[in-house]
Amino acid sequence: MRSNLPKTSLVLAAVVFAPAGTTSLAQAAESAFPFHQQIANDMRKCAPGAGPAARVTVNGVKAAEGTVRVQSYRGTKSDWLEQGKWINRIEVPARKGTMTFCVPLPATGSYGIAVRHDADGNGKTDFARDGGGMSNNPSINIFNLGKPSYSKTAIEFGTGVTSITINMKYM
Repeated sequence: MRSNLPKTSLVLAAVVFAPAGTTSLAQAAESAFPFHQQIANDMRKCAPGAGPAARVTVNGVKAAEGTVRVQSYRGTKSDWLEQGKWINRIEVPARKGTMTFCVPLPATGSYGIAVRHDADGNGKTDFARDGGGMSNNPSINIFNLGKPSYSKTAIEFGTGVTSITINMKYM
């Protein structure tokens, strides 16, 4: 439902109705932002007229072993790849080759998408077997330890469905 209130009124409402102890506008806005949504890979949420959402094509999954996890993050320095700051997570059994996901987003704005192939499905990072990739396909090397800047991975998402391609990388 769309509000006809001016933006300043909406921000004021976020502060007024913020949880007790919240002291700033940023904290009030963040407390209303949805984190940790484990969701199914529902491609209907990327149908024509749907959105905002990311239709993510993942190329180069090495093997049909383990799991592939796709997570969305706000495209900000404070949230990108930070523990506990993911918004939506889809985790499915891996299929070799190309996989497609629909990641709904809570609102228009800047987001980054991260993909991880946990080849043995144990939930632990194994640099020798596991793979990964991110929106905008930034280069990853030993110096940035797989965590490029949010500015290299952030994409602006509008009201519809935006298609992106992520190429998996393995050591």
